[in-house]
Amino acid sequence: MKVEKTCPHHADGAGRHHQGCVSLVPIFNHLEPGQMNEIMQAVRGVTYKKGEMMYRAGDASDSMYIVNKGQVKIYRLSESGKEQLVRILNPGDFTGELALFKQSVHEAYAEAMVDSQICTINSFDLQQLLLKYPTISLKILNEFSNRLESSERQTTRFATEKVETRIALFLAELLDTEGNGKTVQLPMSKKDVASYLGTTPETLSRRLAEFEAEGYIEQTGQRNITILDLDGLLLV
Repeated sequence: MKVEKTCPHHADGAGRHHQGCVSLVPIFNHLEPGQMNEIMQAVRGVTYKKGEMMYRAGDASDSMYIVNKGQVKIYRLSESGKEQLVRILNPGDFTGELALFKQSVHEAYAEAMVDSQICTINSFDLQQLLLKYPTISLKILNEFSNRLESSERQTTRFATEKVETRIALFLAELLDTEGNGKTVQLPMSKKDVASYLGTTPETLSRRLAEFEAEGYIEQTGQRNITILDLDGLLLV
């Protein structure tokens, strides 16, 4: 059951304005300390347990949700009930921002993947902040652009690439993003990776085993994968 409380940043007072739930968020962390403290007045903190829903498709969309700690998955359900993962939110990421522009309902589901601390700002308060600090609007528009690019890339891959290629490209992008040598850690469970890539967990596991047999990768544990032959992997 979710527990509402004052955001830790607000509770700590102005002297600790860089330690709270908003200071890590790219759309806010460029502001001056006094401006950050002003934002804190509009923020509420909510704690969700693993598996709890932040919102469901059809719920009114009237707030922006910012991940302070934890991890949240955004997904849709097909008519048959199959889950399609849209994206994973990590600390500093946000969702629900469409409430800024129109009154609407959520079209997806948001579920806490682990115990998570979420900061919320209702649409009216956020609109006032955007009018006062236009740079926040630019940051949000930049995030919109990134999401649109990612969505278009994912849609194109579903339509044109075979599942082996989608998996290989996903691993290559993780390698590029993490920059930790040749080893990557899956950012979610294999079930969620499969959903994100438009395949089944069984198919994902089978293809990863094939990649390993071919000498392209080495799997360690449930989530760690070492890329042994990136060029070969990208040619599958």
